[in-house]
Amino acid sequence: MKNSSSRLIFLKNEYLITGIVLVLFVLSIGLLSFTVNPKMIELGSCPPERPPSPEYILGTDSLGRDIFSCLTLGVLQSLIIGTTAGTFGIIISIIFAFISGYKGGKADALLRSIIDTFLVIPLWPLLIILRGYLGSLNTFQLGLLLAAFSWPGAARAMRSQVLSLKERDFVNLAWVSGESDLEIIFKELMPNLLPYVGVSFAQSFTWSIVSEVGLELVGLGPAGSMTLGLIIYYALSYGAMTSGLWWWIFPPIICIILLLIGLQLINIGLDQIYNPRLRRITGL
Repeated sequence: MKNSSSRLIFLKNEYLITGIVLVLFVLSIGLLSFTVNPKMIELGSCPPERPPSPEYILGTDSLGRDIFSCLTLGVLQSLIIGTTAGTFGIIISIIFAFISGYKGGKADALLRSIIDTFLVIPLWPLLIILRGYLGSLNTFQLGLLLAAFSWPGAARAMRSQVLSLKERDFVNLAWVSGESDLEIIFKELMPNLLPYVGVSFAQSFTWSIVSEVGLELVGLGPAGSMTLGLIIYYALSYGAMTSGLWWWIFPPIICIILLLIGLQLINIGLDQIYNPRLRRITGL
């Protein structure tokens, strides 16, 4: 009965459902990369600057590449970067949150200082400097680099929740019952943190996608990988807007916008579902 009620709450949330649909739509574009001819993204593989047509669905660019093929691969690679950064960023956040919030003491003071330091320093210039220093990176490695910068906000939020949860009666009961720290963390605390994990992952994913585009625009994207940021970079470099090649620059921008809107709607939906005050306001 409880599971049915929970599913109903999820299905009734229009923000969450709409966000999931948008993200799945963008994901489906990325999955189409497995069906396209890889030669279509090679330089000179197609007649240059052809508008959309039955032969070239989204036209071709000035470099003689099929834009639809580039877009599908670009979406997939950008999603890999975002997923990698979001996953490892959340893992770092959880580790910091539990060590700091659960154990307390000197460890808490040290880790809190590290978190606060990351939150106040200008991360974007530091990211550019470090990215330039590291040299050539593939999409997975770039995702790991972005993960190293995406965790502080989530770590601080989850630390606060751990501090609150560990004082609850059910945790004290677990202590009295003789459960170990690991059992308490994984059986009692972690399930209550899952909503924050979901929201934090979506936020980290969003930040990583935007950061990847920014790095591409300054020439520091992943080496040899077709991403949405790289498509935009080439379109701007070859004057797609001034040349009237709208079919070159608009598709990647639209995909990014749909993805960011979808993730933001998922954030709002999860917040409404798991925030009791918002649930009363929205009537869920």
